[in-house]
Amino acid sequence: MKKYAVIVAGGSGKRMGNIIPKQFLPLKGKAVLWYTLDTFLRAYNNLCIILVLPEQHIQKGKAIIDSFADKQRINIVAGGDTRFHSVQCGLTQVKEESVVFVHDAVRCLVSVPLIQRCYKNAVEYGSAVPAVAATDSIRIINHTYHTVAKREDVRIIQTPQTFLSSIILPAFEQEYSDSFTDEATVVEAYGAEVCLTEGEYDNIKITRPVDMMIAERILEERSALKFV
Repeated sequence: MKKYAVIVAGGSGKRMGNIIPKQFLPLKGKAVLWYTLDTFLRAYNNLCIILVLPEQHIQKGKAIIDSFADKQRINIVAGGDTRFHSVQCGLTQVKEESVVFVHDAVRCLVSVPLIQRCYKNAVEYGSAVPAVAATDSIRIINHTYHTVAKREDVRIIQTPQTFLSSIILPAFEQEYSDSFTDEATVVEAYGAEVCLTEGEYDNIKITRPVDMMIAERILEERSALKFV
């Protein structure tokens, strides 16, 4: 089945304390975004990438794409005002029955096995949303009081959130709602069930400066182990 990866790279550098958007920050000599693109290209040789960027950063994206031998598999589109609208822009490029991955560009440590697991589960169940068990104690705040959540019942959601095109395309024809925090919430609002699959603790989202240090260390460890 045809495979598309909608890579959403609309973040700013505010929480990083940097004027450079975090997807373009250097990580061991390459942009954060480069690692994400590279992993998806290696996952399947028939996978096409739809890279969604803010209009003002499209040229930066093109410069990164030009470093890949198979750059013809990557197409850039301009994003929208919200994540929902940016994904919606990317999905306009999906013209055939397929499996669609939607991934945060700054989750640059995503692995080939995780991408392939999401694909297989989406083909079987219609969707595959990676998640990992919570490791911290969690409390739910409700106005003036708070309660302890059962940690074993909590899952931390990651990307690539993966769906059959027959599910995600009509789901994104809905009107936007503030309750849409990710693709899974959009699909659920459409009325389709979302299936979780095992994520990876290394699949962190680059959000704060310390995340760059963690990512660099993980890349060094993977290089030493010849991680694929």
